[in-house]
This record gives sequence, C-alpha cells and structure tokens, in this order.
Amino acid sequence: MVATRALDLTSGLATLSLLCGLFGSAKGVSLEVSTEGGNSSSPLLYGFMFEDINHSGDGGIYAQLLRNNGLQGSKPDLTAWGSVGNSKIAVDSDNPLTSAITHTLRVDVPKEATGRVGVTNAGYWGIPVDGSNFHTSFWIKGKLDGDITARLVGNGTGTEYASKSISVSSNGNKFTVVDASFETTKAPDGNVYYELTVDGKSVAGSSLYFGLVQLFPRTYKDRQNGLQPKLANALESVKGSFLRFPGGNNLEGDDGGSRWKWNETIGPVEDRPGRQGTWTYPNTDGLGLDEYFYWCEDMGLEPVLDVWAGFALQSGGNTPITGDALKPYVDDVLNELEYVLGDKSTKYGALRASYGRDDPWPLKMVEIGNEDNLGGGCQSYSERFTAFYDAVHKAYPDLTLIASTSEKSCLPSSMPKGAWMDYHDYNSPDGLVGQFNYFDNSDRSVPYFIGEYAQNGVDWPIMQGSVAEAVFMIGLERNSDVVKMAAYAPLLQLTNSTQWKPNLIGYTQSPTGLVETSSYFVQEMFSVNRGDTIKKVTSDLSFGPVYWVASSAKDAYFVKLANYGSKTQDISIAISGKNQGKLTVVADDDAKAANTDTETPIAPTDSTVSAKDGKFTFTLPAWSVAVLAAS
Repeated sequence: MVATRALDLTSGLATLSLLCGLFGSAKGVSLEVSTEGGNSSSPLLYGFMFEDINHSGDGGIYAQLLRNNGLQGSKPDLTAWGSVGNSKIAVDSDNPLTSAITHTLRVDVPKEATGRVGVTNAGYWGIPVDGSNFHTSFWIKGKLDGDITARLVGNGTGTEYASKSISVSSNGNKFTVVDASFETTKAPDGNVYYELTVDGKSVAGSSLYFGLVQLFPRTYKDRQNGLQPKLANALESVKGSFLRFPGGNNLEGDDGGSRWKWNETIGPVEDRPGRQGTWTYPNTDGLGLDEYFYWCEDMGLEPVLDVWAGFALQSGGNTPITGDALKPYVDDVLNELEYVLGDKSTKYGALRASYGRDDPWPLKMVEIGNEDNLGGGCQSYSERFTAFYDAVHKAYPDLTLIASTSEKSCLPSSMPKGAWMDYHDYNSPDGLVGQFNYFDNSDRSVPYFIGEYAQNGVDWPIMQGSVAEAVFMIGLERNSDVVKMAAYAPLLQLTNSTQWKPNLIGYTQSPTGLVETSSYFVQEMFSVNRGDTIKKVTSDLSFGPVYWVASSAKDAYFVKLANYGSKTQDISIAISGKNQGKLTVVADDDAKAANTDTETPIAPTDSTVSAKDGKFTFTLPAWSVAVLAAS
C-alpha cells in the first residue's frame, strides 16, 4: 500500500476531457446502445483488497473486541488494560499461556483486599455493544473457587449493558479455560469497557494470571472466530466478486522475520503468536488464513491469495532474497498451497482437516509478492517471480499466477502464458481521469489485475474524486476483456487510528458508527449493476466531461455514466426494445463534499424512468455518477 506516482496528462484526449469538465458543455449527450454483438466482460471485475491497516482487521472486521488481549507484538505492554479495586496489574513473562502466547496478565491482590478486584479492557477505543448475544473466554491460573463476573459498562456513566457471573475452579499449577455467553443491551455509543472481577477476600494476598481474554458479539453468518456484522454487511451489499488478502504491505513485513507467516495464523488462537504488524500496531492473527477463506465462502468471493516473495518493506539493509537462499521461501509457499488445496492424504491437507476443514479451499488465483516495483525490489523481481512461478505452476498448473507489478523493467522479458500483471494507481482526481483510456490500446496477451486504486490527498473521499474514480472504472469496464479485476484500496478505517487516507468505509465503535463514503456508493453501484458483455455505444460527442460504458446480461442492460464537471448535462439514451428502467444517481454540487464521521451529505437516489420515442432522457447533476438499469 504505497502510493504510485501520479502520471502526467500528456494525451490530447485527457487534456480535452479535463477542460470540458472544468468549463462545462453547452450541449447534451445522445447515446445509442447496440443490442447486437459486443465483447465479453470479466465476471470478476469488481471486488475487494484487504490488509490489516487502520485497525481494519484487529479492531475492525475481525469481531474480537478486546484490544491487546494476547499481549502480543514486539513490546508487550498494558495498553487498553486497567485494574479494579486495590489490585495491581502487570505484564508477566514467567507464566506463558502457550509457546505462542508467551505473556499473560498478572493481577496482584493485596492481603487486605475487600470488595471487587480485577481488570478492565477499554477495547479498540471503546466496545460496540449491539444488543446481540455476546461470548467471552479467557484462561486463568491461580487458586480460585468462586465466581468471576464479566460486565460491559458505560465509561463515565456506570450503565451496565451486560453482566454474567461465571463459576470458576482454578489452581496455580496450570491454566484453566473459561467461557460463557450472555445477553447484552444495546449501548447508544461505543464508550463502553469490559470488566472481569472477583471477590477480593477470596483471593487476598495472591496473584491471578489471565491469558488471551476474548470478547465476541454475534458474528457475521454466526461464524466462530468470525467477522463483525456491521462491516461485513456493508461489504456484502457491494456484491463484489473477489477478495485479495492478506496484503498489501502487511504481507511483506518490515523485514523478513516480521512478514505475514501463514502457518502462524492457523489453528486455535492460543497457538497463534501474532506479530508486530507493518502499520504501527500488533496483529493478533485471529483473522488468519482459514478465516480469510471462510470470509470468501460466506460472501461468495473468489479468493486471491498473496504470497511472500522474498522482499520486505524496509529495503535499507534488507537485501532481496535471491538465488539458492530463496528456495526455503518457495518451499514455504508450496506448503501453504498444500494446506489450502491438498486433500486429507497430504501432510498439510491433513493439518487443515484437523482444524475442521475437510475439503480443500477453492483457490484459483495467487499473487506473487506485493508492489515489487517499489523500494528497491524491481531489479531482483524477475528472478524472484520466475522462481516462485516455476515451482507453483509445476505443482498447480491450473492456478492463475499474478505478478505484483506491471512495470516491464521489473518482469521477465517474456511473461509466462496465462500469467497476469498487477497495476496500482493512487492518484489525484484529474490524474485518474487522465488514465481513462490507459488500457484502450494495451497488449491483450497479458491480462491486468488493478489491485489497488483510489483518489489521494484528502482525508475522506470527496465527490470530485469519487466521480474521477468512476471515470477510471468506466475505462476499466470498457476494457474488461483484458482488465480482469479491480479493487479500491484501502477498504476500511477505524477513525481513532488511521494510517492511510482516504478509505472506502469508515467506522467508530458505536454500534451504528458506519460511514459509507461517496466512493463506497460508486463501488456499490458499479458492482451491483454488471453485465457480461460490453456493448458498442454510438455518441454524438466525444468523452468528457461525460463518460459512459454500456453492458448487458441476458435481457438486462446497464449504462454507467460519470459527469466530471461543475455543470449539469442532459442525457439521451436509446436502447432498442427497452422502455422502463431504474436510474441510480450519486451527486453533490460541491466538488469537495464528503461523507465523514461528523456529516453525511451524500447518498444515492433511485428513480423509475420511462423511454419516450425510444429514448431515456434525464439530466446528470454536476459532479455525479449514474447507472441506468433497463430490462
């Protein structure tokens, strides 16, 4: 997730388009959509790219709600934890929970203790209590025969949103696992903390150790160790076709030792050590390899698995791994693919089955590395890509393998047949519009995956930028014979901890704290309204400030339009035999208008339109994106 350069607008078409957009057009646009022939469009065109950035995984779509719950990362501390009563808490390394979770939370209770003692956790800047049935679990070591009370409490108000008394019998020789479910009352905001307490007299003068304390609401599709419904439902509404994971930069790590390691993200969560993530905070890896595949299964997405290719982010002092030294990492990817694709008779397929998944995962696409054109990775990438490609293709010839860049200087002189290239573009609005026709004359022999793109330079997507993204996407869709997939990035943003701006969806820890941005609405409109054949469109004007593409699926026709300008535009569309349609529009006269965590002025509108004299006619507002769906 590193911004690529903004490309110069050197083409006459791009310059003309921008000038028309800025000064408006005195004439409307008439379009005639052919109902004959057309070019096949990729069925996977719109989807998602995900990495744990902006607390989009831990603290976001991964539903476990307690922060620092496993005391993981390079420097375990007491972040988010507090004490109750006159007890004292500390990070303890002498009583590890497992070989993976090597630090636990020690609670020291003084001899004169009375009343309730224990710990609190503030969550990820709060806890969204949505009124569903919650589940908590933890491991405890130390002598206790009595009750532990788990509560969810309003911070500052003392309002109790849940309370559960749990009978516990533990000792000082080993950890005992405890779990319980309880009902909650929906909180009005996310200003809530979690509390675990015991009667101070019953443990006076002793220490208790807590390991890997967890708290889950009801998850998306009721999946164990699953996703937060608030965010998952917003993504489900987009009806995307694929999910690329686990990165992004968070795949690479700051060095080879801190890269995302697939085998440390599988199995019971107490056996996952987590790691210091690329984006400033520890990753629990509770959202691990299998959880990503369940996400795909539950949302109907094609998985695109990114694998580490011998290059870490901080290239200074981290020379790319090449030659014979690369072989262990190639073997590691083959082991990962056996875990994903092998049957139960294989070593790693049997391991997957032991964790509850008998059938192989339906993986068809693998990307080799991430943005290897950047940070000093280009010179060695041809060798590294070839080493991984040859080994993986030999073992799994049916997999589509994707290079992590499209820069020819970084790739083999002749790309293997069937391989794809990944193209990223973070750009200004004008820059994205200038890329509208980028793929018009591309070599069709090597398909493209647009793995990351978005407007840049703003805190939240602005309307002008979202229209520019739509123009770029119209260009992709017009070329969706060679552009196979495209994903906006980054996907999610916890507003309390953001490392990259802008993002598609923002959220807070309020149960209803969700920001669907103008760019989100564009993604949803374009993905939901998809044809399988791109149709020829005859127009009386050239592109700019209005841009368009038409497609069909059986008897349905879809015309997507973007008005990249400050003036309204009259539109006329003829589709033979079509007389009724739905028009969806998202717009704002203010080019800098944005949906944020404090205001949401932008929302799509739907209307029914009828053709007169064989034509649909309507007006596109300034700075607008529209889809006409006719059937």
